[in-house]
Amino acid sequence: MFSVTFWGVRGSIATPGPDTAQVGGNTSCVEVVCGQKRIVLDTGTGMRLFGQKLTKELRTGQLPVADLTVLYSHLHWDHLQGLPFFAPLYSPSSTLRFFGPKGVERALRTQMGEPGFPVRLDDVPSKLLFRELCEGMRVDLSDDLSITCARLNHPGGVLAYRIDYQGRSLVYATDTEHYSVPDPKLVRLASGADLLIYDAQYDDAEYSGEVGGVPRTGWGHSTFSEGIRVANAAGVGRLALFHHDPSHSDDHVAAIEASAQKIRPGTFACREGQSLAIASAMSSGARVAVAA
Repeated sequence: MFSVTFWGVRGSIATPGPDTAQVGGNTSCVEVVCGQKRIVLDTGTGMRLFGQKLTKELRTGQLPVADLTVLYSHLHWDHLQGLPFFAPLYSPSSTLRFFGPKGVERALRTQMGEPGFPVRLDDVPSKLLFRELCEGMRVDLSDDLSITCARLNHPGGVLAYRIDYQGRSLVYATDTEHYSVPDPKLVRLASGADLLIYDAQYDDAEYSGEVGGVPRTGWGHSTFSEGIRVANAAGVGRLALFHHDPSHSDDHVAAIEASAQKIRPGTFACREGQSLAIASAMSSGARVAVAA
């Protein structure tokens, strides 16, 4: 089994409310199941919902223990805030392995400390392990499961991840800003991937400043059209639009999705609670050769 589930798809700040109920208002958190192993990409506010699901599986015996590998793209608030509310963190039978950029352990300990939070990370009963990653590193979780990272373009830096499992692959590239050409690092990382999860926070008019009055250049985020260029250059199977702007309503996200699908069929906007089997990703709109 190789699947992905989106528990948080919003960027910058959580945005609950009637205008975002269909897409979801929780910030970045993605679950990846690779056989018996579970990987979590970022622990935004969607991590709380994921924890509720795991707790139910533990109580019913569907899951023997919570043993997770957590990959942090970077250490901005919207990608960390759900961890203190992740129920399995408070179980002595849980093991969480935190991988991320330099400073990941310090950032998590600072978040769960005075005056910001009443429970210190040192006081939780679960087993916690930390490892810092940098450009080009590879981590092998088993003989058939590996993780590779690349540093992309975001204020303070960001890591994109490629997960390869039994001949299939997905790439997670959130909080990255494009260049005048498709980012060569990301194109290499995503080459031949079945699924690319890409930061599409803005539409083209917002990014240029035509709408909103302020160009978003240098803010560290991208657009769906640039995601299509990267996906085509890398020969990606399907493109998933992620990290939706907090001001984007359900209708706005749907309009971006429709525009992207006209250019690259099979492209979709990530929605909270949505699951996708990577093994079937190639059979539904995959390997579409469409010029950007």
